[in-house]
Amino acid sequence: QVQLVESGGGLVQAGGSLSLSCAASGSSSSIDAISWYRQAPGKQRELVATITKGGSTNYAVSVKGRFTISSDDNAWNTVYLQMNSLKPEDTAVYYCKAITRWRAYWGQGTQVTVSS
Repeated sequence: QVQLVESGGGLVQAGGSLSLSCAASGSSSSIDAISWYRQAPGKQRELVATITKGGSTNYAVSVKGRFTISSDDNAWNTVYLQMNSLKPEDTAVYYCKAITRWRAYWGQGTQVTVSS
């Protein structure tokens, strides 16, 4: 079992920055990759960024160059999403997802609101 807890969401003006954290616990050594997703009201959940155990990263086109995903160490204690140059369209609930060989785990989400 893996438990994920997101934090760091809040209200920010357009052009501002926020840093989200995803704290993993439990069988975190079984995690192969962690992703950040977001879901805006009335829209489907979408993939924002992924980091693998080897440190490879991938980003959605809409956030590339503005968001950075990172991990504090290879033990998956915490994964961060640094969000810069935020836009109103980045407003959503942000979730982290841990992928293991057997299944995926989700956190409870953290709200990010960007005002214009």
